[in-house]
Amino acid sequence: MLNDRWTELADVKDELAERDWFMGTSGNLAIKVSDHPLQFLVTASGKDKRKRTDEDFLLVDEYGSAVEETHLKPSAETLLHVEIYRRTNAGCSLHVHTIDNNVISEVYGDNGEVTFKGQELIKAFGMWEEDAVLKLPIIQNYAHIPTLANKFSEHVLGDTGAVLIRNHGITVWGRNAFEAKKVLEASEFLFRYQLRLLEHKPYQLFKVV
Repeated sequence: MLNDRWTELADVKDELAERDWFMGTSGNLAIKVSDHPLQFLVTASGKDKRKRTDEDFLLVDEYGSAVEETHLKPSAETLLHVEIYRRTNAGCSLHVHTIDNNVISEVYGDNGEVTFKGQELIKAFGMWEEDAVLKLPIIQNYAHIPTLANKFSEHVLGDTGAVLIRNHGITVWGRNAFEAKKVLEASEFLFRYQLRLLEHKPYQLFKVV
């Protein structure tokens, strides 16, 4: 099971690296290995995620602490993944910093959310109604990670979801790696679409859209 999950997460990492979503060693990924006890693999801090090595991930427990003795450090945002796995049946969670998600989080940060309506890719979030409205929360970028995790947890309400951290990045999760990646891709598409729209219709900047 551990080896299978390791390979699965490594494949996701490779794919996201090809998109150049890990600039400056930023970002972190996690995948659940077991429920009882809660254990999951998470990216090791400070690693070049464009490369594939035997030290890309480490196994941590329900507190985000390494299960076995190691010189590796869990990623700084490991506590966000802890909140996801404690509160939902999610099996994979991904956190990336992109220019698009940072700009969107700043443009709509004062609203506390960014809203999308009438976009086909909303379906990636399981919303199939014709007039479905997707609202993605935006929280402040607290430097104190336990505080950040506490605020983040307020928006962890289902087995699939996404939360923007202002001028920081996005964290998404799903029941498995495929679903989490689908939510991430859809979110980044929506962000890029919205920014393109603002280029051509600047007045949209002042609407909660």
